[in-house]
Amino acid sequence: MDWDKLRVFHAVAEAGSFTHAGDTLNLSQSAVSRQISALEDALQVPLFHRHARGLILTEQGEKLNATVREVFSKLAMTEALLTESKEKPAGRIKVTTTLGFGASWLAPRLEGFLNAYPEVTMTLLLDDADLDLAMREADVAIRMHPPKQPDLVQRHLVSMDWHVVASAEYLKRAGTPTRPEELEGHKLILFGDYRPPVPDVNWLADAVRRPTPGTPRALLGVNSLAAMLHAVKSGLGIAAVPDYMVADMAGLVRILPEIRAPKVDVFFVYPEELRNSKRVAVFRDFLLARINQRK
Repeated sequence: MDWDKLRVFHAVAEAGSFTHAGDTLNLSQSAVSRQISALEDALQVPLFHRHARGLILTEQGEKLNATVREVFSKLAMTEALLTESKEKPAGRIKVTTTLGFGASWLAPRLEGFLNAYPEVTMTLLLDDADLDLAMREADVAIRMHPPKQPDLVQRHLVSMDWHVVASAEYLKRAGTPTRPEELEGHKLILFGDYRPPVPDVNWLADAVRRPTPGTPRALLGVNSLAAMLHAVKSGLGIAAVPDYMVADMAGLVRILPEIRAPKVDVFFVYPEELRNSKRVAVFRDFLLARINQRK
């Protein structure tokens, strides 16, 4: 099988259309179509179902794309390791973490890392879903739970706490709860039921006694910790947010400091193949140093 044709096939499979794949590869739609037709002729099997709304992989196409994706992922990792300087860290590192941690804690600190290692560049992918490190969707991950995939190296970075917060305006209007059971009469803002970024993200709801019939447990559910904080700042209600968002809590009042809450365990995770990568090592050490500064 021709590597160029496989590269085009993979781009089409990921994009779902000849046109979008052509944009990625800097080829015309007709050139992409010819390459796919030639590959199908060589293999004597159809790789795509063609219809008005785009392309869908056939069963044979799915099998081929799974193999091609794995091969290209391993080639990309090998290339990165080969081109990395033996003397000092160099090259691109692709980092993934949750939206809340990435925006609130990590992004404001990256200037120090990138200035210290000028030959390293970074791609930061913020997603509350776990990207597949084995398939090279990212090089390293900062996660709020131990890795679920096998064959991944993990380093525990820190255990973080929660803060229960409200605005002064809200507390003046609704009163300040001093015990968990007093939250029953208050308006809670919880994380919506969609890809929770932190285990037990809605633990605050469980700290409240069962509400009376017809009383909503949460006034608002939203799938963003940042949006929850904005809602709290507007005077809407009370929320619990992780310790790494402390810089975003300016102007808010912390309440119920003695309330028992689960810890947020933060892990640095990467594939076994990158164990000897200098880029990964210096980024890990940078994170540990910055996290230790807060203690």
